[in-house]
Amino acid sequence: MANIKSAKKRISVINTKTALNRQRKSEVRTYIKKLDKAIESKNFDDAKMLLRTIEKKLDKAVAKGTFHKSTASRKISRLNKKVNAAM
Repeated sequence: MANIKSAKKRISVINTKTALNRQRKSEVRTYIKKLDKAIESKNFDDAKMLLRTIEKKLDKAVAKGTFHKSTASRKISRLNKKVNAAM
C-alpha cells in the first residue's frame, strides 16, 4: 500500500479509469452480441442500426483511450463484413 499522498491519489485515479474502461469494453461486447443475434434471426434492419451504434461506441472509446484506433477499425471492418455476407 502506498504511503505518499500522490501515490494514493494515483491508485484511486487508476481504479476509476479501469472501471470506466471495463464498462466501455463490456458495452461494446454486449452490442456485438446483439448484432450477432440480429444476424441469426435475419433481422437486417436492426443489424444495420446496431452496426452504426457499435461504430459510434468504438469511436468514442478510441477517443477516450480505451481502444487503440487500429483495434476499433479492425472490429468495425469485421462486423461490416459479417453483416454484408449475411445479407
